[in-house]
Amino acid sequence: MQSFYSNGKLLITGEYVVLDGANAFALPTKLGQHLDVEPITDRNIIWTSFDEKGNLWFQDTFNIETLTSVANNSEDPVSKQLTALLKTAKKENPDFLTHHSGYKVSTRLDFPRDWGLGSSSTLINNLALWANVNPMTLLLHSFGGSGYDIACARHNAPILYQVGDPPKIKEISFNPRFKDELFFVHRNKKQNSRDAISTYKQYKTNSEIIIQKINRITSQLLKADSRLIFDALIIEHEILIAHVTNQTPIKNDLFPDFDNAIKSLGGWGGDFILVTGTKAYVYDYFNSKNYNTIIAYNDLILGA
Repeated sequence: MQSFYSNGKLLITGEYVVLDGANAFALPTKLGQHLDVEPITDRNIIWTSFDEKGNLWFQDTFNIETLTSVANNSEDPVSKQLTALLKTAKKENPDFLTHHSGYKVSTRLDFPRDWGLGSSSTLINNLALWANVNPMTLLLHSFGGSGYDIACARHNAPILYQVGDPPKIKEISFNPRFKDELFFVHRNKKQNSRDAISTYKQYKTNSEIIIQKINRITSQLLKADSRLIFDALIIEHEILIAHVTNQTPIKNDLFPDFDNAIKSLGGWGGDFILVTGTKAYVYDYFNSKNYNTIIAYNDLILGA
């Protein structure tokens, strides 16, 4: 049996504008996705997917030749996406899927599917590892996006990421003295990455000037030696992205009475937000508003 694993991700700076060349600061998470592959004699790919609690949430069988569902699930969105990914992988590496009659494939997430930590990117990277193909090619022909999430899947340290062919990926050090005052709060809703990208493309303005400013903020944020400086930088970042995407910063929209800084992560509107403050204050504030998934920086970020 072959086993593969990919890290989840959180995008701290550069959301949206990373698509146009901004330097993005991203963190791999301790939670990711596993993929196990076992040869079988049946001429099919038997695929099962399990959530973080071990519950089966998807299953299908694909013909090894056509890579299409044999269970009349061709219109199921997950089946369609897997067919597309398998076909792209086969096109990129014709030797893929030729060594055995068939395969039993099982995926397992370490995190809930609605957390937005990269259920798609970790799948793509695991599939690329199995097929021995470039994960960026699979991403391009499926979900799209900048690819920072694929980079996080493969790197076990904080990264600076810039799109390109190939993209520029630099492992960096980020170990702020105030990291015990950084928390991730789940918004109880999931954001569709493709919808977020469409919103940006529709509303973006003056992206070149914004990119220069975002790059400066990212550089300064990595050197911030106090939480107050860090807070000021992420507030400035929120204002800039709000301007370029015609959106309202989440603190202004939902949490105007929160004493410290709040930053959206990735596409605005869902998934996790980054909040700062003492543990007691953060938990009291968000629990009182029925946001109960709160994770400390050290508990979620790989290498923290």
